[in-house]
Amino acid sequence: MENYHELIQKQRDYFAKGETKDVSFRVNALEKLQKMVKTNEQDIMNALKEDLNKSEFDSYLTEIAVLLEEIKFTLKNINKWAKPRRVKSSVPTLGSKSFIYPEPYGVSLIIAPWNYPFQLAIAPLIGSMAAGNTAIMKPSELTPNTSELIAKLIKSYFSEEYISVVEGGVETSEALLAEKWDHIFFTGSVPVGRKIMQAAADKLTPVTLELGGKSPAIIHEDAHLTHAAKRLVWGKFLNAGQTCVAPDYAYIHSSVKEKFIKEAKKAIEDLFTSDPIASGNFTKIVSEKHFNRLISFLDNGDLAFGGTIDVEKLMIEPTILHEVTWNDPIMEDEIFGPILPIMEYKDLDEIIFKINERPKPLALYLFTESEKVQKEVLTHISFGGGCINDTVLHLSSPHLPFGGVGESGMGAYHGKGSFDVFSHEKSMLKQSTKFDLPFRYPSQNALKTIKRFIK
Repeated sequence: MENYHELIQKQRDYFAKGETKDVSFRVNALEKLQKMVKTNEQDIMNALKEDLNKSEFDSYLTEIAVLLEEIKFTLKNINKWAKPRRVKSSVPTLGSKSFIYPEPYGVSLIIAPWNYPFQLAIAPLIGSMAAGNTAIMKPSELTPNTSELIAKLIKSYFSEEYISVVEGGVETSEALLAEKWDHIFFTGSVPVGRKIMQAAADKLTPVTLELGGKSPAIIHEDAHLTHAAKRLVWGKFLNAGQTCVAPDYAYIHSSVKEKFIKEAKKAIEDLFTSDPIASGNFTKIVSEKHFNRLISFLDNGDLAFGGTIDVEKLMIEPTILHEVTWNDPIMEDEIFGPILPIMEYKDLDEIIFKINERPKPLALYLFTESEKVQKEVLTHISFGGGCINDTVLHLSSPHLPFGGVGESGMGAYHGKGSFDVFSHEKSMLKQSTKFDLPFRYPSQNALKTIKRFIK
């Protein structure tokens, strides 16, 4: 097992010099990162095509544009975020001034996944840089072209004592996790997230875990079905369903189920053509292992649409299954592929109970025109975040911190959330020397005075 102690120590020594704490340094570094992404757009898209068969449209929209928007937003606000904030002082601290100083943790480790291999490596890096940390990144070995490109670009634009990339597989991750870090940011599966947390616990390292889970979509009887179908189909089959916030399954009111399926079929053909595999633009499944797992689900329930596969290309066309139950294998874990199981319901309270029986999902999508139904779902179901009458788009807003709850993750990022998750808020009280309040010190009169204040 390789030892990365020397590289980490090099970053720790560099952080100790204090350069990364200077806000002008952070701004210059973020502008350099912005230039890196803009200058190499075509290379990024080419690598994503090689690894996942992503179209240029999908690559730009989901992996490049979202990063440029995030960097732009961060540059606009970083001076305000990094300033010490004055807060109110309490009665017992009369005469003092209170402040919160955001400060970087130090050396951060960022472990990125394969489904959005460029975006989900760089997005947390933006937060790490903005907060003033150094960073070591570990891209996914399942997308080797993108991993290699990230390593090449980071090396070209930044010194290794500031930002560095380590490539490799599971053994590399294990070797990295054996080291001491000041913060670990991980995006990936729940089982691996548990291992990350166990490794971090041994050294009391703070962690951010962006995980996943079975994110439901609820289509109520009063939903605008054409919009609901198109937006659900887009969010589910984007990146061939390999999206942590993709709708995992749909609960559809029994009175509109057949009409919804009809609209969904039309939406699939409109968005992905009548033959997505032959079109050459549909994203492939990342590996044979994942592909074989997904095709084992195709006989669950009844096939309502799709089901065609291409073993050589590792492709599965957008597929809808209905008559699915919670006893089917497809409902055990997150699907993470282009298969949408549908279950129907008549009573909203019943499905709220069913969803709450299971681990808290990363996202939830509700399609309804009813304010009452919206309030009912938002009040009684805990989940990371989501949309009403749309899917996935909450992830793209720098104004909305993104993260999970319970088994779907801990900690949130994007926008100021990214700055906050890589920062420690140091609380400071500055006391006056012009006077000294006597009741703070033990005496009979002091106790009476304190009780009067408390009352």
